[in-house]
Amino acid sequence: MTLEDLRVFVAVCRAGSLSAVARELGRTQSAVSQHVKRLEREAGMSLLERRPRGVVPTRAGRVLCEAASESVAGLELAMRRLGDLANGDSGSVRVTTGGTTVRHFMAEAVVAFRQRYPRVGLEFRTETSSRNCFEALAAGHLDLAWVTIDGPVRGIEQRPVVDLPWVLAVRADDPLAARSRIDTAELDGISLIRLPPNSTSGARLDAAFAELGVRSSSDTGVADWDTALLLAELGLGHAVVPLLPGRQTPGTGPLRLVPLSGLPPLPVGWAVRRWDALTPLARTFADTVARSCTERAARARQSE
Repeated sequence: MTLEDLRVFVAVCRAGSLSAVARELGRTQSAVSQHVKRLEREAGMSLLERRPRGVVPTRAGRVLCEAASESVAGLELAMRRLGDLANGDSGSVRVTTGGTTVRHFMAEAVVAFRQRYPRVGLEFRTETSSRNCFEALAAGHLDLAWVTIDGPVRGIEQRPVVDLPWVLAVRADDPLAARSRIDTAELDGISLIRLPPNSTSGARLDAAFAELGVRSSSDTGVADWDTALLLAELGLGHAVVPLLPGRQTPGTGPLRLVPLSGLPPLPVGWAVRRWDALTPLARTFADTVARSCTERAARARQSE
């Protein structure tokens, strides 16, 4: 059994496909299969169950995958930390998040961090949901994930940074735009632009509506908060979205952001495998982003 055997096996378990891992690693499917077979010979039992559309780990395979994931990720992290020690301030920080998150939450922090550490590489990987971010973290390929904070996730530590209040986005010429605040119950029966169904923010909003007895309908769905805001600005519907750091209510120009009463704020922040195992550079970047977000939110509140 070698570290590469375990690394490949974990990748296969997460991808559910030998061929997908072969393509990712630039190898043949037969070569990937040999890594798995070597582990199965040593374990004396099957580790993968072959199915028409891929593979899934057996019970024994799940046990090995869970243990191997910790080992592989730990060794990769150790090697990266050794590299940082050898190279000084010239390592890298790898982050996964949503498609528009960097602009909304990290722009100022990225500039400040790069000015302080000009030789450090910042690598951003886009995922479509918090769940995908957690899976990428668990695979050991990344340092940090910026996510919507929800319930606990096994093997992941989450740290809230800022709570985002909900607002109703409407055109400036909409009758609701003149309101200083709207009670969420008033949205009952109003057609709303639907947030991504696979997103944590969309799920939390749906759950809050259900608890409050608010019924809304929509034939328009979007992939992210920015698109919801754009459609609202164009007069194509109303959108309930989180108020991003630095944005103010009621807003300016053709779009108005009216505060909503009765909805719990949406917590967002960092997720990692283990805070105490982060590299110093990753920890510094996480702290820089957190400080920037809280300062921007405070400035927005003071100007209201």
